[in-house]
Amino acid sequence: MNQALFLSRLQFGWVISFHILFPAFTIGLASWLVFLEAWWLKTRSEHVRDLVFFWMKVFAVSFGVGVVSGIVMSFQFGTNWARFSAEAGNVVGPLLNYEVLTAFFVEASFLGIMLFGWQRVGHKTHFACTCMVAAGTLASTFWIMAANSWMQTPTGYTLKDGVFYPANWLKIVFNPSFPYRVVHMVLAAFLCTAFMIGGISAYYLLRGRFVEKARLCMKCALVFVAIVAPLQIIAGDQNGSEVLRNQPAKLAALEGIWNTGANVPWVVFAIPNEITQSNEDELSVPHLGSLILTHSWSGEVRGLRSFPRDDQPPVAIPFYAFRIMVALGILMVIVSWYGCWRWWRGTLFESRWYQHAWIWMMPSGFIALIAGWWVAEVGRQPWVVYGLLRTADAVSPNITGDSVLASLIVYIVIYVALFGFVGWYLLKMLRVGPVQAPQRKGIAKTPARPLSLGDED
Repeated sequence: MNQALFLSRLQFGWVISFHILFPAFTIGLASWLVFLEAWWLKTRSEHVRDLVFFWMKVFAVSFGVGVVSGIVMSFQFGTNWARFSAEAGNVVGPLLNYEVLTAFFVEASFLGIMLFGWQRVGHKTHFACTCMVAAGTLASTFWIMAANSWMQTPTGYTLKDGVFYPANWLKIVFNPSFPYRVVHMVLAAFLCTAFMIGGISAYYLLRGRFVEKARLCMKCALVFVAIVAPLQIIAGDQNGSEVLRNQPAKLAALEGIWNTGANVPWVVFAIPNEITQSNEDELSVPHLGSLILTHSWSGEVRGLRSFPRDDQPPVAIPFYAFRIMVALGILMVIVSWYGCWRWWRGTLFESRWYQHAWIWMMPSGFIALIAGWWVAEVGRQPWVVYGLLRTADAVSPNITGDSVLASLIVYIVIYVALFGFVGWYLLKMLRVGPVQAPQRKGIAKTPARPLSLGDED
């Protein structure tokens, strides 16, 4: 691998790993705001109103950073990946344009009203704007995942002189991996947000601040994770079945399977050795791999050795990242179901160690999200359009390693500084907390209806 190609891949991976944190958070946060504002419209609760304002401020900061950090990626298509843009731009370009036209413009159009129109528009109008912002975040996810999924499982195209042309847009958008991957991504984004909400609530409870509001948010986060985390595991299983059908080399890499055969064990842990094409210090469970992957006790799975070495993806990154993602998913289920059990027994808020557990779990959704993204992107290698266009053939022809290295260093410095500043500012907002929000004109301070989650102070 030449220096320019390696550094270009590293640069794009760095940028997208940073950028994806904020859109994922805002996807879930926008839907959380819809839920809170709908609850406020029903109850007129001061606590819920204060929470709406607090999380709206967090959304504004996260949305802004997501927009700024994502601009760089579009430039990279022209500077670092000119061949990819020239050969696949007829398909990928319109999909990204649809994201701007149908998602970003919608978010930008209604975001101002959502943030600054609380006392300037009617209750239902403001709620409708909040719903439109949430719909915009989901529409953005739809188009971004459609473009990326087409690169994973390309369909609906014609190939002429090495250039892709759209032949059937329905097949391009709804390619074989898209339905599974978009559901997996949306659920991952929701879990990121839920653990942040629950963790921040636990922080307030441990310090005795905003107790009523923190209990309200903790209960909502707990119930949501208890329902969604198992659904995410099911979605991940369905996604794995799709990878088995359409990207068998990726599946073999993330599972650490080298030899084709039946009765495949599930490799719990190992040290993959790409030189010897084998696993070292392997810990595995017999037959479980076949059962999980093929839903058959003795199902056959294709191993990496059946692929030419030039077509094999790197193994270590997807192998370990996949196990991190799975371990965190299982831990999410355990933490949330245990919390539901404590709630049922009436002791949810009596355990300080359980609240500490939520604080420790705050970054778990983001870690699992990045790990899953590495599984998808590194596991696709050496292809940028799977099976059709190699990553080595997609890099810009005249770009030099020195120029990419210089821009990579600049990006690292800027993004670290940006992340540090945003982290500091969000922590400052966290210290202030969900204080009393401005009253709407004509709205009484006393709630019209009681809250429905019980045991509020």
